[in-house]
Amino acid sequence: MDFSVSADSLRGHVEFLASLDPPRSSPNLGSLEKARDYIEQKLAGMGLPPSRQEFLADGDSFANILAVVNPQHRRILVVGAHYDVCGDTPGADDNASAVAGLLELARIISQRKDSLDFQVQFAVYANEEPPYFGTELMGSWIHAKSLRDRSADVRLMICLEMIGYYTEEKGSQRYPSFLLKPFYPSRGNFIAAVSDFGSRRFLGPIRKVLERRLPCRTLAGPRKLPGLAFSDHRNFWKAGFKAVMITDTAFFRNPNYHQTTDTPETLDYGKMSSVVSGLAEYVLSGPI
Repeated sequence: MDFSVSADSLRGHVEFLASLDPPRSSPNLGSLEKARDYIEQKLAGMGLPPSRQEFLADGDSFANILAVVNPQHRRILVVGAHYDVCGDTPGADDNASAVAGLLELARIISQRKDSLDFQVQFAVYANEEPPYFGTELMGSWIHAKSLRDRSADVRLMICLEMIGYYTEEKGSQRYPSFLLKPFYPSRGNFIAAVSDFGSRRFLGPIRKVLERRLPCRTLAGPRKLPGLAFSDHRNFWKAGFKAVMITDTAFFRNPNYHQTTDTPETLDYGKMSSVVSGLAEYVLSGPI
């Protein structure tokens, strides 16, 4: 089955989000609204009517964007990515790359929804970045808590966190512990799937489909390992759900992390396309 994803479509999403001025960080509510409007327009164009999950943080209104495939089914797979940026950075990799990937993944899944016997929730989150990271004002905590509070049958959350930066430069890839270095590549040319120990059973099947398209490495470790819980999946663990993160490893590789140099031309849209098509195959394989 063809799960091809247009690199040009991915680039278009990234370029729009990264071009917003001022950048889409929490102080710039107008730019966040423009980003939401764009994401909602794209989802609606796929036949996925979006809804907003609104909440307050320090007196300001923020919103997650939710779109659901097959709402009639009880079992749930969540695919999430955050749309805000850190400070005054354009955020091409962090995290327009993941939002672009989520949109194209939603397009594929919505076209093949009749083959699934479970629900897929596509969630685009506010407030992943500072000053809200690690607090209960993260959009992903608002979402995860709402699912927990209604005893939703969430089987897995897949967090997309920076999926666009790759390099063949030797020594470009670093790791959170020197103990990992002998077992993993020195070049940042792969996509990673990581989890805590409780969610590790999902890593093998994800790696299997991704490796048909590009190099993939997996890591299951303790939640306190630096970087392992540094995105929205952490809140699904906190809520008692299984979750994995798909990532290019962020600051362990990308020198543009949280810098004004995190711009669209630094990304590899061909490899991004491979990641998204692999995840589409994984979701459509019925993993939950």
